[in-house]
Amino acid sequence: MAKIYQATGKRKASIAKVKLTNGSGKITVNGRDVREYFPFETLVMDLEQPLVLTNTKELFDVEVTTFGGGFRGQSGAIRLGITKALLEYDSTTSPDSENSLRKTLKAAGFITRDSRVKERKKYGLKKARRAPQFSKR
Repeated sequence: MAKIYQATGKRKASIAKVKLTNGSGKITVNGRDVREYFPFETLVMDLEQPLVLTNTKELFDVEVTTFGGGFRGQSGAIRLGITKALLEYDSTTSPDSENSLRKTLKAAGFITRDSRVKERKKYGLKKARRAPQFSKR
């Protein structure tokens, strides 16, 4: 039976559940091909970065279930999910060894979750920080 590596990634309001299985490099998002799901090629390139960086793109099939937020947030959540799943795959290798995936992914900054979220609106203001226009008269 093929080994499955699972992980969850989050970004803004998006959550992505990622499954890596041995395969040929096919990426499926919510039952559709990744290029069909995301409207921009840059988003697809963004979420493939951990696989390309570690030379495992042709090694795994990626199956993703994602919800919440927009395309940009979902793409970031998938990237973090893929990174975490790759770390699970590489868990037997020592983190300080030269050929560890963790070292490569950490140097590229993929392991850290991007914690920036939308700031809440405050009363008396139009948005989080935007005040109503001042009128002298």
